[in-house]
Amino acid sequence: GGCSRRTEEPAVIETSSDFLMRFPEKAPLRVVNDRPPCLETPWSYFDRDLTPNEVFYVRWHLQGIPTTIDLRTWRLKVQGHVERPLELSMAELRRMETVSVVAVNQCSGNSRSLITPHVPGAQWRNGAMGNARWTGVPLRALLERAGVKAKAVQVTFDGLDEPPLPSVPDFLKALDIEHALQAEAEVLVAYEMNGAPLPMLNGFPVRLVVPGWYATYWVKALAAITVLPHRFDGYWMAKAYRIPATPGANETPDQLVAQTQPIGRMNIRSFFVRPLEAQRLPVGRPCELNGIAFNGGSGIKKVQYSTDGGRTWNDARLGKDLGRYSFRRWQAEWTPSAVGDYRLQVRALGKDGETQPAAPTWNRGGYMRNVIEEIRVTVV
Repeated sequence: GGCSRRTEEPAVIETSSDFLMRFPEKAPLRVVNDRPPCLETPWSYFDRDLTPNEVFYVRWHLQGIPTTIDLRTWRLKVQGHVERPLELSMAELRRMETVSVVAVNQCSGNSRSLITPHVPGAQWRNGAMGNARWTGVPLRALLERAGVKAKAVQVTFDGLDEPPLPSVPDFLKALDIEHALQAEAEVLVAYEMNGAPLPMLNGFPVRLVVPGWYATYWVKALAAITVLPHRFDGYWMAKAYRIPATPGANETPDQLVAQTQPIGRMNIRSFFVRPLEAQRLPVGRPCELNGIAFNGGSGIKKVQYSTDGGRTWNDARLGKDLGRYSFRRWQAEWTPSAVGDYRLQVRALGKDGETQPAAPTWNRGGYMRNVIEEIRVTVV
């Protein structure tokens, strides 16, 4: 036993209540919703730096999702408050400056099913996230080629997905022009994921990549980039994906905060990948503890683990650094000296000083959960 890594045992991760389904270009994923598809990555796949494309989680908002796209006729439009509107083919995009960034894509509502009191929305566990190497054209380069006019305020992004009814608002997201143009921010229009074209369900032929920010901004099947001389007030910015303007986006069910703001940068998180929840471990034998940590782009400075429910903490070893937006693997060895039940915990510290809270926060959207993670194991 122990908890050495064995690739033949991922079945233990899924409970019998899970409904797994295969979608095009995908291995079996946990179904959170099937129309439109919200599919969760099984936990066993977080044992590596990059999440394979065929198991990368899927999240769409509108039922009319693209299922076939002809690259011979497809064009990406850059329009609005610009000097030279563009319509670019894939071949033209690929001839432009190419950059790659390794970045975590995490749904704003990742882990929503674990929040108490319960809130509505897609009931994700912890697997609405993935880490990939994204390759494409810097958004800045596209905007500079189009020539942003003076007094531009925001840029909107529209994908090929369509609302089922005219009354349903189209899915558009906006970034401030400073964010869109900032070289540091590394915002990309990506046409490759882990060295291959994007799977259809992850945004083929191109998607926006906003490193360090929640995936609601990572518009899939991107079709139009529009520069605006004013703030965008569409539904998906003005009404949806908003968080309390409080520390930790915290409020209480009986005291909702009046002041809200659009969700933005990801907060810091860390997880156990091994051992598994409820795993039985042999007494007196070394057991490997390992997992992942990430944050909104300062990078991970330190990961600590506790084997006594948080009374004492030890530093874990950090794995290789793939960049400040990537998963950072961590590892430690623990030899339990007595039989019994143990609460194992993990917490991360960012290079910007951000840490994980010991008590879970709550907000009505079920967003930004990042409490210190805990698993229970039994030593026999």
